[in-house]
Amino acid sequence: MDELRCIVERITFQNTENGYTVIKCKAKGHRELVSVVGLMPSVCVGTVLHLQGVWKHEVKYGRQFSVHSYKEILPRTIYGIEKYLGSGLIKGIGPVFAERIVGVFKEKTLDVIEHEPDRLLEVSGIGEYRVSCVKKSWQEQKAIKNIMIFLQSYGVSTSHATSIFKTYGTESISIVKNNPHKIADDIWGIGFKTADTIAEKLGVAKDAAVRLRSGLLYALQKFSEDGHCFACSDELCRSASEILETTAEKLFPVLDDMARCGDVTAEDKAVYLPLYYLSEKGTAEKILTLVRAAGKRGNKELNGRKPKGINYDEVQIEAIRTAMNSSFMVITGGPGTGKTTTTLGIIQACQSLGLQVLCAAPTGRAAKRMSEASGIEAKTIHRLLEYKPPHGWQRNSENPLQGDVLIIDECSMIDIILMHNLLKAVPDGMRIVMVGDTDQLPSVGAGNVLNDIISSGVVPVVRLERIFRQAQGSRIIMNAHCINQGRHIDISNGKGSDFFYIESSTPEDALEKVLDLAAARLPGYYRADPIRDIQVLTPMQHGAVGTANLNRMLQERLNPSSESSYKPSISRAGIMYKLYDKVMQIRNDYDKEVFNGDIGTITDVNIEDQELTITFDGRRVLYDRSDLDEVMLAYAVTIHKSQGSEYPIVVLPFMMAHYVMLQRNLLYTAVTRAKKVLVLIGEKKALGYAVRNRKAIDRCTRLSMRLKEASSNTS
Repeated sequence: MDELRCIVERITFQNTENGYTVIKCKAKGHRELVSVVGLMPSVCVGTVLHLQGVWKHEVKYGRQFSVHSYKEILPRTIYGIEKYLGSGLIKGIGPVFAERIVGVFKEKTLDVIEHEPDRLLEVSGIGEYRVSCVKKSWQEQKAIKNIMIFLQSYGVSTSHATSIFKTYGTESISIVKNNPHKIADDIWGIGFKTADTIAEKLGVAKDAAVRLRSGLLYALQKFSEDGHCFACSDELCRSASEILETTAEKLFPVLDDMARCGDVTAEDKAVYLPLYYLSEKGTAEKILTLVRAAGKRGNKELNGRKPKGINYDEVQIEAIRTAMNSSFMVITGGPGTGKTTTTLGIIQACQSLGLQVLCAAPTGRAAKRMSEASGIEAKTIHRLLEYKPPHGWQRNSENPLQGDVLIIDECSMIDIILMHNLLKAVPDGMRIVMVGDTDQLPSVGAGNVLNDIISSGVVPVVRLERIFRQAQGSRIIMNAHCINQGRHIDISNGKGSDFFYIESSTPEDALEKVLDLAAARLPGYYRADPIRDIQVLTPMQHGAVGTANLNRMLQERLNPSSESSYKPSISRAGIMYKLYDKVMQIRNDYDKEVFNGDIGTITDVNIEDQELTITFDGRRVLYDRSDLDEVMLAYAVTIHKSQGSEYPIVVLPFMMAHYVMLQRNLLYTAVTRAKKVLVLIGEKKALGYAVRNRKAIDRCTRLSMRLKEASSNTS
């Protein structure tokens, strides 16, 4: 076994799940920085490491030291201390202040911070506020270090240890010891398997009731993450039994107890998480209430008048009349069929009768497009309902929306929980017009709201199917309809086309083509901003043309950082977030008022305070380093994450390597995200397979059934 003593210069990569880390180190006797690889989940820049391992030579990466074990030692040299403090580990100290502090206290710097932190006021430019930040951060780091030492012996990653500390503070160790499965319930990003690993090592019995309960909740949550509102009890217990390594028979009594105490809601064989049950039941009840209320109050009718200024076909006129004469209706259709034009006609007709119109959409981008098209303000549904954490939805049944007509666009994206909260804020006299494309991917959240409402037959539905002449000149639109109808798409290319196909037989070849197109060819030909105007979409997260690798490679090409063009950055979980990077929010954060799928740009990096400012549609939002597990680089995003958005130019790798994801509605959704130009790179076999494969997983929902049954009972 070889030994190596070194100082960590930089962290190149770190996998937060398993702790695998790649670092560059300065070591005595080595002129160049040494590459060190292995399981080192808690190492920090500037730390002195005493390593045991072996030297290896990798063809791709060269000579590396592979770590078997390591010991971390606080640095004692002036250079090491300055590097350690300047790494951003201690909030309030960046490279500038690290240099000043070490310049004053030399080798005694860490002892001063530990035992006499108020002496930091002796350093030029450091005031009392910054000293208080340093004190707090130093103590937190000590506490986190203790928690990490405890948790790492149970296989928990650094990022998870940080999340546990943020949630439970100094009580972290005692809470984890008493009920390790609690962390899976309380902390986003920590699943049952992580908690169960800790529980097993702490000696929690395999058949302990607390473990079986947690496993069932985890399995039910996984069903909801796949879009289901409920799971059948037999399927739930079978799925949970595989996770828990027990029999389904042992789980049925536990599930019954969970239903009795309200952990889950059981309805016949269907088992819901309570929030999904209440949302689905409440949505059905409110839709029926709105429909019934219309008959009692009467409607202002269009009386045969046609809105002025636009020539509508008969189906569009029918849609406008239906909207004016109904309390709740749906307009659905594909690209180029006139959904936007029809919506404008409804708005104009309503305004001619003196009705107040509200417009909304699930995402900021969709709301912005709606505003631009309609000429009136459209809000996100969250903003329309005045969501204010921690108080919740300010618009609700007790404080309803004010207006006569509510038009909601991109309704295929609305999940059951959002729909329920929206309808709670709708007064009985308000008309609802839902607009959406049912052939797109369903919502990321649980439910299949738009399809369920249509299939129930309870509300009027107008389908726009005619492709208008101006849209027929777009190969993007025509190919989208070909995909939807299961026909071969036109990949003939040609000058003046907006749809291009480039053959590629391997993911590695496709990767090079994507990089060349996004960074050079397309920006040059279309005079486009490669970051703002071009979006790479891909079916999957992993692989050569998955989001993880594409983002890393595109960041290097589109937002490079060098000595001549230095960009400040903060690293988190092996990902570097640099000034001007394009990023996406990947979970709803109601405190920040940013939501899953929102895209922004990093406009400020504060290394001293370890904070980023991300600007979303002109609104600046502050992120602490520990919040960065909520965002990802967004030079490339999955097709699922692109729902509700349009991009001027889309580059789409589509390979047989994505086999498990290749479905008709996935390809259709990707193609319809492109506004001006689509470049599809891939294999004809993959395209053909996706077009033929219209099999989508049926979501377990009962919204349609509830609407049908309640309607028939009152008819």
